[in-house]
Amino acid sequence: MKTTILFAATVFTVATTAHASELSDIQQQSKLLREQNQALTKRIADLERRQRRLEAQPAKQPPRQPANSMAADYPAYKAEYKKAPVNDSLTWNGITLYGLVDMGVTYQNHGAPLSSTAGLGLNYLISKNSNGSYFGVGGNALSSSFVGLKGNVELTEGLNGVFNLQTGFNPWSAKLSDGLGSIVQNNGLAIGQQNTFADSAKDGQAFNVAAYAGLSSPIYGTLTYGRQSALTSDGVANYDPMGNSGAFSLIGFQGATGGGGATENRIFDNSFKYAVNVGPFRAAAEAQLRAGFGGATGNAFQGQIGADYAGLSVDAIVSRVEDAITSAPLPVGTVLPATLTNPGNGFVAGTVSDNSSVMLLAKYAIGPVKILGGYEYMQFANPKNALLAGNSIVGGYTLGTVNNTNFTTDKILQVFWGGAKYAVRPDVDLSVAYYHEMQNSFQSGAVNVGGVCTTSAFAQCSGQLDAVSFVVDYRFAKRFDAYAGIMWSQVSNGLSNGFLQRSSIDPTVGLRFQF
Repeated sequence: MKTTILFAATVFTVATTAHASELSDIQQQSKLLREQNQALTKRIADLERRQRRLEAQPAKQPPRQPANSMAADYPAYKAEYKKAPVNDSLTWNGITLYGLVDMGVTYQNHGAPLSSTAGLGLNYLISKNSNGSYFGVGGNALSSSFVGLKGNVELTEGLNGVFNLQTGFNPWSAKLSDGLGSIVQNNGLAIGQQNTFADSAKDGQAFNVAAYAGLSSPIYGTLTYGRQSALTSDGVANYDPMGNSGAFSLIGFQGATGGGGATENRIFDNSFKYAVNVGPFRAAAEAQLRAGFGGATGNAFQGQIGADYAGLSVDAIVSRVEDAITSAPLPVGTVLPATLTNPGNGFVAGTVSDNSSVMLLAKYAIGPVKILGGYEYMQFANPKNALLAGNSIVGGYTLGTVNNTNFTTDKILQVFWGGAKYAVRPDVDLSVAYYHEMQNSFQSGAVNVGGVCTTSAFAQCSGQLDAVSFVVDYRFAKRFDAYAGIMWSQVSNGLSNGFLQRSSIDPTVGLRFQF
């Protein structure tokens, strides 16, 4: 028992000693922290006193300079300011918000009332319902207004993910561009009562210009899928002296050239697109897949080859589009079958064809001058896969009436264009262009000279359409430019069938903002 008591006392003594040692360490650390805190408090107080003394002293005045010294040095200050890098892009982690707004004022000696839905709003080119004069708002004249979100994000070394979402809109009405919507608004109206309308690939979709994604490699090229522009549409945009302008370009206003024969095919839905560059050469291919039962979208295939050399660029594009549709308003007095109970977004009259085309393009840059031109041969034949009234078409619209037999004799439409752009100085461009379109006589039984129909009696008679335009564009600020231009257009013979007037001019001034 005594031994046990001695052992317990020994353990208690050791524990007490250890506790005392630990307590001593804590006390030493506490003392050290208090001393450091006192020193820091003293240092802060010293800095505050020095700050008050400096604030109490009068500010030293710089030597007096001549009154005009700042004005004399302003150009130098401005030059240095412009040199400073400024990152004002709307890009975050490879994703960019971008857009353009185009608004102006125009006069037309032969026009039609402004449309709130048609992508261009006005008949800048002579059209079937162009008649009375117009003066007022002229939006989307030099460029179509749009807003978009695009991305280019690295996935792994040498391979990026890309996407693009873009929609076109009408700034004068705050509506999405909707060509077929403008057609529906004119259903059943006599030509003299119609406002402006236009067949289009942009038909009120949420992303009516582009909605695609894919992969991109600097070595192996870019593959994308979704809703994207046709190769022929890209060709027009890249080789038109007027840059695909709606108010100053025949091939910008009329989408048939960019669509390989039909405006609605300037943009393909459900399509694959592949493009690759190898040194100075490039190649591309695009395919749109048929929509399936109940849908009118046909198969489409396009291929392109091109090259660049010493300021010269050339491209050739071939195209085949099945079940291409050209839409128009339903004529006065049209009675639709009782079986057509689902109009979708509205009924339209459709002419259907299988289209084949070849497009040849070239441009050459020499100093401040760039010369551009192109040619397209388009052939229209009756469709092998006839469509039916009630078929759904682009934008959710529906065929109310269908013509599958308009081209018993193939129609041949040819378009030539050429022009130049001259950079007078870095912020001013002058552009001039000429366009010529002609079709053959493909009207069976309607002839007048040598077995060929050459009058305006039938739309199937041979005909011509000409346009000449001039534009000056002044970029007065980083994101703003002002422009003024004019286009004269004239139609004749078969292409003028049913027209109220045969010519038109459209002097226009406008302002663009880009971001």
